Amino acid sequence: MKLLPATQDLKEKFVHEIPELIWATGPVSYDYHFGERSVFDALVIASWHRDGTLFAADATTLAVEDGELAGIEIGMPGPEFRSRQRALGPIWPELVANDLIDAGDIPGLLERSEHASWLNPVVRADTYYIHALSVKPKFRGKRVGYQLIERAINAARKDGFAKLQLDVLSDNPAVDFYRAVGLELLAETRAPNPMAFGVPPECRMGMNL
Repeated sequence: MKLLPATQDLKEKFVHEIPELIWATGPVSYDYHFGERSVFDALVIASWHRDGTLFAADATTLAVEDGELAGIEIGMPGPEFRSRQRALGPIWPELVANDLIDAGDIPGLLERSEHASWLNPVVRADTYYIHALSVKPKFRGKRVGYQLIERAINAARKDGFAKLQLDVLSDNPAVDFYRAVGLELLAETRAPNPMAFGVPPECRMGMNL
């Protein structure tokens, strides 16, 4: 198993596998947020190719085994989470112009985004934030997730961060995995409207480095 940055060749090779890996980290939340899976996929693929955005390859570590993508970790300095989120803004008109999404979907999506944003509290400057950590089903049980988060912890320490944090839906089995590697529950957040759509509370978990 190799842990690699998303270089240009790997970025192109694995682009169409990235949306499913990210979606798997919180399907109920993403389903509420985006409404249509096709909208989510289009945004993630566009973001993947654009540095400085929320799902960009420049923030991604790839776990690769025998040339096959096994998993990903997308992480960033805490304050970058919101700036990368805002950087998605210019992508929406491009998706509409290229007929990848319907312009009529945008108002509802923006309204849901506002509500869903409360599920991700602020991340401080001294914190490394893992936005997504996901492993393909066929590679689970092979310590891929452990290797990815261990690399993130070590890199965050080396870069001088005092803490590492992430958000995970409270019903996700990954909660137990994160506890096993030393993360603790810091807070639970609820957003009123998402609760009506069956979105469970989100756990902010973290550790001191």
